[in-house]
Amino acid sequence: MVAVHGAPCWVNLMTRDLDATQHFYGSVLGWSFRPGSLGPEFSVAMLDGAPVAGLGALAHRLGQPVSWTPYFYVDSADLAASRLQERGGTLAVGPLKFGPGRAVLAADLTGAVFGLWEGAETPGWKIGRASAPAWLELHTADPFTAAVFYGGLLGWASGEPGACDVSYENDEILVRSESSIVAGLRGPRPGDVPGAGDVGQPFWQVYFRVSDTDAIAGSATGAGGRVIAPPDDTWLGRVAELQDPFGARFTVVADIP
Repeated sequence: MVAVHGAPCWVNLMTRDLDATQHFYGSVLGWSFRPGSLGPEFSVAMLDGAPVAGLGALAHRLGQPVSWTPYFYVDSADLAASRLQERGGTLAVGPLKFGPGRAVLAADLTGAVFGLWEGAETPGWKIGRASAPAWLELHTADPFTAAVFYGGLLGWASGEPGACDVSYENDEILVRSESSIVAGLRGPRPGDVPGAGDVGQPFWQVYFRVSDTDAIAGSATGAGGRVIAPPDDTWLGRVAELQDPFGARFTVVADIP
C-alpha cells in the first residue's frame, strides 16, 4: 500500500507524562499500548490489535504545548520544508530522521501545528477506516486562506494523479483522498463554544470513532478530563469535544442512534 502525497498518514500526541496519558486514553477510549520503535519516550496506541495513533513524551523537549498533531505524507521532506517556508509557514523541527522515515514539525501561516512525513506508512492505517481516526478538522479564522496554503504545500486540487481533491460542502472545505473524506477546514460558526479552538489560536482537531459519545464524555470527566462541547448531533454523527487532563483537545464521534 502506497501513501498518497498530501494525505494524512498519522496522528501523534505530544505530551509530558507518557504513563499518565496512556492511563487516561486507555480508561476512556479502551486503547492498549505497545512500545514504539523510537525509544522509551514513545508508544503506539492500539485498538482491537490495530494501530490508532502515536504518543510521545516530547512536549517538554520541543517546547510545544500538549496537543494532538496530524502528519501529512510527502515524497520529499526537504522539498516540502522549503515550500513551507516559501508560503509563510514556520519550520519548527526537521527534517529529522525518525525510524523508517524523516519528519518535519511545522506551523501553518496562522499558527496551527502539523507535521510532514517522508517514508513508510503504517500498514492498514487510513483516516476514516478501521482503528484510525475518523476525521481531521482545522479550526481557523480563515479556512480559504488556509486551503490555499495547504494546497500549495501538499498538492491538494493540483490535478496531478493521486492528488487529494478539495470541495466546499456543509459550510467547510473538505479534502478527499481516493474518494474518501479525510479532513475539513472550517471557520467559526454560530453557537461555537468560546475557547474550544474556534476563536484564538488555530489548531487541527482529531476525531476518534466511538460507539457511544455520551458515555465517553462521562468517562473522560471521571478520568480527570473535561467536556469542552457537550454531545451534539451533526452531519458527521454525534460528537463531543473533550480535553484530556494535560490540555490536549480531541473529539469523539459516533453514529446518531
